[in-house]
Amino acid sequence: MDNIYFLMLIALAILAVADLVVGVSNDAVNFLNSAIGSKAISFKTIMIVASFGIAAGALFSSGMMEVARKGIFNPGEFYFDEIMFIFMAVMITDILLLDFFNTLGMPTSTTVSIVFELLGAAVAMSLIKIGADNGSFTEVVNYINNDKAIQIIFGILLSVVVAFSIGALVQWVSRLLLSYNFEKKPTWVGALFGGFALSSITYFILMKGIGGTSFAGESFDIIGGITIKEFLETKVVVLVLINFLIWSVLSFILMKFANTNIYKLIIGVGTFALALAFAGNDLVNFIGVPIAAWQSYEAWVASGVAASEFSMGILAKKVPTPTLLLFIAGMVMVLTLWFSSKAKSVVKTSLDLSSQEDTKERFQPNFLSRGLVRLAIAISESLTYILPKSWQTKIDKQFEKPVIALTKNKVHELPAFDMVRAAVNLMVAGILISVATSYKLPLSTTYVTFMVAMGTSLADRAWGAESAVYRVAGVLNVIGGWFGTAIIAFVASGTILALISFGKGAAIAVLLLLAILLLARNYISHNKKAKELRAEDSLNRAESSSIQGVIIESAENISNVLKRTNKIYTNSINGLAKQDVNLLKKNKKQGEKLSNEIDDLRDHIFYFIKNLDENSIGASNFYINALGYLTDIAQSLEYIGKVSHKHVNNNHKKLKYNQIKELKQIDLKLEEILNQTQTAFTNQSFEQIGFVLDQKEELFAMVSDKIQTQIARTRTEESSPKNTTLYFSLLLETKDLITSTMNLLQQYHNEHDSSIAPATIEHPKKS
Repeated sequence: MDNIYFLMLIALAILAVADLVVGVSNDAVNFLNSAIGSKAISFKTIMIVASFGIAAGALFSSGMMEVARKGIFNPGEFYFDEIMFIFMAVMITDILLLDFFNTLGMPTSTTVSIVFELLGAAVAMSLIKIGADNGSFTEVVNYINNDKAIQIIFGILLSVVVAFSIGALVQWVSRLLLSYNFEKKPTWVGALFGGFALSSITYFILMKGIGGTSFAGESFDIIGGITIKEFLETKVVVLVLINFLIWSVLSFILMKFANTNIYKLIIGVGTFALALAFAGNDLVNFIGVPIAAWQSYEAWVASGVAASEFSMGILAKKVPTPTLLLFIAGMVMVLTLWFSSKAKSVVKTSLDLSSQEDTKERFQPNFLSRGLVRLAIAISESLTYILPKSWQTKIDKQFEKPVIALTKNKVHELPAFDMVRAAVNLMVAGILISVATSYKLPLSTTYVTFMVAMGTSLADRAWGAESAVYRVAGVLNVIGGWFGTAIIAFVASGTILALISFGKGAAIAVLLLLAILLLARNYISHNKKAKELRAEDSLNRAESSSIQGVIIESAENISNVLKRTNKIYTNSINGLAKQDVNLLKKNKKQGEKLSNEIDDLRDHIFYFIKNLDENSIGASNFYINALGYLTDIAQSLEYIGKVSHKHVNNNHKKLKYNQIKELKQIDLKLEEILNQTQTAFTNQSFEQIGFVLDQKEELFAMVSDKIQTQIARTRTEESSPKNTTLYFSLLLETKDLITSTMNLLQQYHNEHDSSIAPATIEHPKKS
């Protein structure tokens, strides 16, 4: 039985490495967001700076490990076997929870997750102990560090509101003073901004770096006989003022004589500082529990007492963490930062929500986001009656974005936001975390950095009329996920603890196997989604400025749509024939995905028309008509997929053999035509489209014949209203699908003929 604890220790060590990987993937957004979004420095430089910050922060994090040992529960109330079960439940829950959020690409708080996992497991174990002793469940307060738990919850609520508000205020003032033409301002303006930002970030580094080292508790005569940590916490004003003067002078010299871009320097130093803070503050979230388990195991082995009788009061004492373990953990974090694709997807969510430019909106608006936007508009309109017109004009001028002359194919290389906003993000996040640390307030670095970025986005007018409801919905989704994290972590950890407590070794083995399977499933799912995004049959926006260019560019899109049309239609018929609800469900999603991609192309029409040459306005008519036909095709496919899935999912009667046979006949003929058309578009041999158009009447006649047959069948032998409704719906929608496809082909055929001999072509009427 004793061997089980050694095996648990090995499992915890492996889980610690895995937790480091998923943890860094989630928290990379904290320190990479501003630097990547502003494109102030190269990606490689950003990663190198962040890597050094993580390595330094990991070595300074020893003091934070106390949270896992005694911060949430009272260790003296538990025995060794109970503590090991708590730690195992916490680590299994943590890795699955963080990986789930990473797969969704949603940033969450590793601090909140570990705290509520420890709380959930400790409460569950306390209840089990109390129940076994026939005690009162109110005694659970003796096992839990209630004050700390309340502080954490208060910190969550406070950090969300304060970070957003202060971020918005500082960004609004900064933009008002610097405008978007900040690089043209006098040198002294940049120097003062640099002095303020860099002094804030430097104090932040001192608080989170030196303040977390073992020698921070040593006292020196030069600072009045107090400890370094006390000096940093009590002499805030003096330190900040000295820093401000030094950095302001240094910024002026660098800008004036070395031609240095002070904003790039702020972003580089700020990225290092936040990476250091992340590693120093959050490393405990990943390896604190396994290290506490290892130290508990060593103490238990040395005692010679039975596992169920050895009290864990030893964890209440301060125990230093070996530097070697911190160094190894830091290296794992650095490697993860460089190679994790999930880290990039989490960063992308934050960048999309804070982008100054138009992006593909990921979140759908809801009643709450619409209500908040309407409230903000009402407040904004009321302010117009209060502020004088001259003031409003001056303010609006400071917020005018400069027009950047870029060719259309370089639009996606634009930064998500400028260097002023990036600097403010880093500066404000640093200040808030420093203040919280000095006052010993529990604060999530994820909450602070994310909400500061959202606040600066709002103040910088990045959330305009075109995007506000989507961005606000996204922020609400992320915040909802944060509070969901706390609830899920508490319940899941408590549940897993109960299973381990009753099932012992067998339960641990099953849970570890389940965790491995879920992690593998999420990894495969994430890779599959990434491949879908890179799929060769995804649709691309037209960038050409001439009609011939648009025809050629659109040909690839048409080819891909026809390929996917063929597959979606065939799967609908096959799913109905086999009553395969899973196939129909996947097929329905494919139809929705195609429809969304075409909607995205339609949303791009404004920019497409803006980019056209003066003598190529005709390309806009061609492109808009083509998109209209593609939309009709997608809507028909979406409807066919939806009604087919609904019929089988509701367990209605299967279509009759003759009905399936007739649908397959149409499917085979349509497949033949679509394959011919796809080949023509792939090879850009538009003259071949004429051969396809010649088969139009035959295809229409086939569908009309099936409709007449079903009418006769309904009058004589059909007994199922649902079958009749479905069959007619499929035939009529197929007819619409054919009509839209043929109209699209006719347009391309006509345009091709007119480019060869415009005087001899008569444009036929649309069918």
